[in-house]
Amino acid sequence: MLDTLTKLNDAVNSFVWTKTGVWLLIATGILMTILTKGFQFTHIGHWWKKTIGSLFNKDVISHTKDRATISQFQALCTALAATVGVGNIAGVSAAIITGGPGAVFWMWFAAIFGMMTNYSENILGIYFRRKNHADEWSGGAMYYLQDGLGSYPHMKKVGKVLAVIFAVCAMLASFGIGNMGQVNKIVINFTSSFKIEALSSRVLWTSGGTDVTLYQLIAGLVIMFLVGVVVIGGLQRIAAVAEKIVPVMVVVFIAGSVVIILDNAANIIPAFKAIFTGAFSAPAVWGGVTGITFKTIITQGCKRGVFSNEAGLGSSVMVHSNSNVKEPVKQGLWGIFEVFADTIIVCTMTALVVLTSGVIDVETGAIETTSDAVLVADAFDTLFKINEFAFGSMFVAIAILVFAFTTILGWSQYGSKAVEYLAGDYAPIATRIYRIIFVLLIMSGALMTSSIAWDISDTFNGMMMIPNLIGVIAMSPLVMKITNNYVERKIKGNKNVEPMLSYDPAVQEEHAKAIKADPNLD
Repeated sequence: MLDTLTKLNDAVNSFVWTKTGVWLLIATGILMTILTKGFQFTHIGHWWKKTIGSLFNKDVISHTKDRATISQFQALCTALAATVGVGNIAGVSAAIITGGPGAVFWMWFAAIFGMMTNYSENILGIYFRRKNHADEWSGGAMYYLQDGLGSYPHMKKVGKVLAVIFAVCAMLASFGIGNMGQVNKIVINFTSSFKIEALSSRVLWTSGGTDVTLYQLIAGLVIMFLVGVVVIGGLQRIAAVAEKIVPVMVVVFIAGSVVIILDNAANIIPAFKAIFTGAFSAPAVWGGVTGITFKTIITQGCKRGVFSNEAGLGSSVMVHSNSNVKEPVKQGLWGIFEVFADTIIVCTMTALVVLTSGVIDVETGAIETTSDAVLVADAFDTLFKINEFAFGSMFVAIAILVFAFTTILGWSQYGSKAVEYLAGDYAPIATRIYRIIFVLLIMSGALMTSSIAWDISDTFNGMMMIPNLIGVIAMSPLVMKITNNYVERKIKGNKNVEPMLSYDPAVQEEHAKAIKADPNLD
C-alpha cells in the first residue's frame, strides 16, 4: 500500500511541479512584469527606498498599538521566517549537484520574475482582506479567489471552490513541509553534527531498517516545547520572535559565507564564469561526468528557486495581509524585497560558497559528495576545521536548525489562516485545535524514518499554486490598475487621483480618510 501511495504521489508531484507548475509560475511572473511595465526594474530605487531603506523609519519597525495587526517589518520577517529555510542551503546545493553551476543563473531568472508574482499576491491580499472574529486582518489567496475571481460573471462558485482547494492544500502542506519535514531535517543534521554517543547509541526501535534513538526523541521534545511556546501565543508572538531571529540568522549566515568566499577570492571569477556559461549549455566534460542536460539545468534552477522563495504559492501573502499598511502596493514592495533577499542574496551566498571552496571542480564537475546538505558543510569545513573538530559542519547544522525552526513558525501561521477560512463561524475553536495538533506532530517529524510524509506535503505545497495563480492571472488587470494608481499618486505626485485601497467600500473610505489626513501615511 505504501509503495502504491508513493507511486501515485510521485506521478501527481511530477505533473504539479515539473510539467506544469514551474513553467506556470515563470509565465505568471513574466506576465505581471509586462503588465506593470517592468516595475521591479523601472522603479528599483523606489521599492528599495520603501523597504530596506526605510528600516529606520519608526512607522515601519515600530510595533503597532493595534493588537490586531503587526508592523510592516514584522510581516516581512514572519514571511521570511517561512521562506528562508532549508531550501536556501540544501536546496541550492541540490540544484548545483543535479543541474550544474548554470542552475544558479536560472534560480536568479525565476526570482527576478517571481518578484512581481509575489508583489501581485500581496497587493491582492491587502486589497481583499477583511477583519476576522478577533478583529484581526485576514487575507490570502482564499479571499481574493472568493471575492475577486468570484465577483466575475458566473464565477462565484468557481471562485469559492478554488478558495477551498487552496485552503485545504495549505493546511495539509503546513503539517508536512512546514512542520514534520523541517523537524526531520533539524534532528538528522543536529544529531549527526553534535554527537552524544550515550544518547545516539540508545536505540528505541527500528523502522524500515533505520534506528530511532533516544537522542532523536529528546531533540523532538525540545523542539516541540520551543515551538509550542511560540505558536500557541498566536501571530503577535510569532511575529515578535521572527523579527528578532530572522535578521540575525540571515546576517550571520551571510557573514560566514563572505568569509569563505573571500578566503577563496581567486575562485570568484571562475565561479561566475561557470554559472553564466553553464546556464545555456552543459560543459562537455561536466555533462559527461554527471549526465547533465540543458533541460535539466533550466528545470533544476527554476524549480529550486521557486522552492526557496515560494513566490506564486500564495503562502506568505497570508502573513503580509496582517500588516498595518493601508496602501496595497506598499506591501507589494515588501513582497519584491522578500524574494530579492531570499534568492538573490541568501541563495547566491550559498552557491558561491559551494563553487569557490573547491568541494566541486567547476571545470570538470568532480564532486566530493552527492548529499546536498553535506556539500555545504564540507565547503565550510575547508576553512573552519581544526583536526577532528568540524566547526564548519557545526555552523551549517546550527544554520539549518534556526532556518528550519523559523520556517515551522511561519508555516504554523499559514495553516492557522487556512483553517480559519475553512472553519467559518467555528474558527476560534478550530484554530486552537489546529495549533495543538501542529505542535504534537513535531514529534512525528523528529522520529519519522520514511520520506513519504514530506513527499506528499510537497505535492500539496505545489497544488496550492494552481488556484492561486489562476486568481493572480484572472485579476492581473486589477493589479495593473492599482499599480498605475499608486504610481500616479506616490511617484508622479498627482494629488487629484483617488487611492485604490480596498474592495470593501467601508474600508476604502476609512483608509482614504486616514491617508488624506496624513499624506505620508502608507
